[in-house]
Amino acid sequence: MNLIEALQDLMSHVPALVQPLIVAFAAAIPFVEGELASVLGVWAGLNPLVAFLAAAAGNFLSVFVVVVFGARIREAITTRRAKRRELVPAGTGTGIEPAHSEEPKPESKGRQRFRRFLVRYGVPGASLLGPLALPTQFTSAMLVAAGVSKRWILLWQATAIILWTGFATALTVGVLTLLFG
Repeated sequence: MNLIEALQDLMSHVPALVQPLIVAFAAAIPFVEGELASVLGVWAGLNPLVAFLAAAAGNFLSVFVVVVFGARIREAITTRRAKRRELVPAGTGTGIEPAHSEEPKPESKGRQRFRRFLVRYGVPGASLLGPLALPTQFTSAMLVAAGVSKRWILLWQATAIILWTGFATALTVGVLTLLFG
C-alpha cells in the first residue's frame, strides 16, 4: 500500500467532520505546517479548499499562540530587568549587586544573522521568506524576541501562511490531476 492509499484509508475511518481537524492539528506541528498538512489532506481525498482552510487555520492558530505567549514572556523579562536596574545600580557597594555585569552579552552568530536579515528585508520579508528555512512558529518567536509588534507579526505570518499553503495546495491538486486525471 502506498502513502496516498494509506492516508485515504485513515481518512475513510474517521467522520467527515473530524477530517479537517486532523489536517488542522497536523498543520500546528512545526516542520509540518500548513503546506505539508494541506498536501496530506488533498492526498487523503479531502476537498482541496477544505484542506487549505483547515491547514491554514491550524498553522495560524499555533503561530498566534507562540506570538501571544511569547510577547507576554518577553514583556515579563524586560520588566524584571528594568526593575532590577532601578533597584540596585551597579557599583553602589550595597553587597546586593546583581550577580552578572550590566554589560550586555555579545549576540550569538545566529541571532546576529537573523537581525541582519530582519533589517535587510523587514518583517514582511522575514515572514514570506522564512518558511524556506524555518517553521513559521520559530520565525514568529524570533520576531517577538526582537521586539516586533504582535499585530505586525500576526499580519505578515497570516499572509505568508495563506500564500505558502495556497501554493502547496494548488501544486498538489495540479500534480494529482496530471498523474491520475
